[in-house]
Amino acid sequence: MSEQNTSPDAPAPKQKRTGLTSTGARKAAAKSNRTRAREFALQALYQHLVGRNEATAIDAFTRDLAGFHKADAAHYDALLHGCIATAADLDALITPLLDRKMAEISPIEHAVMWMGVYEFQHCLDVPWRVVLNEYIELAKEFGGTDGHKYVNGVLGGLAPKLRADEVAADKRADGASAPQG
Repeated sequence: MSEQNTSPDAPAPKQKRTGLTSTGARKAAAKSNRTRAREFALQALYQHLVGRNEATAIDAFTRDLAGFHKADAAHYDALLHGCIATAADLDALITPLLDRKMAEISPIEHAVMWMGVYEFQHCLDVPWRVVLNEYIELAKEFGGTDGHKYVNGVLGGLAPKLRADEVAADKRADGASAPQG
């Protein structure tokens, strides 16, 4: 068995600076204003889904949280109020891709899917692959152990329907760069 130097004077081993925490989540300094807005919107939508709190009360509470000033407030507003206002429409799109009842879906994954679908529909300045990646990462950070896989399946299944031209163009571009054999 090898011994490691456990002396209190020994320097700690150097850690790589990757912008990720030990769990693989992005460090706060590496997060964009929109990513922060998505995190705050997720917390707010969780309060809506679990506590059935009113959007205005949730909004006031969330804006007082530490770090909110670093978030893209307009994107947060669009996500929070847009998802709540169109909840039935969002659920109608999501439900056919589920393998269980919506009531059995974690409120975190439910909110993440709402937000992803909302961005697919209303935030056309954000590429579909970025939307998909952002919400998979949110589900990894805040959701259950394999919740991100579920989110990936549902949002990945809706992307060709909600962003048909963009997804098709990406598939053509991917096919053009694939080796010919």
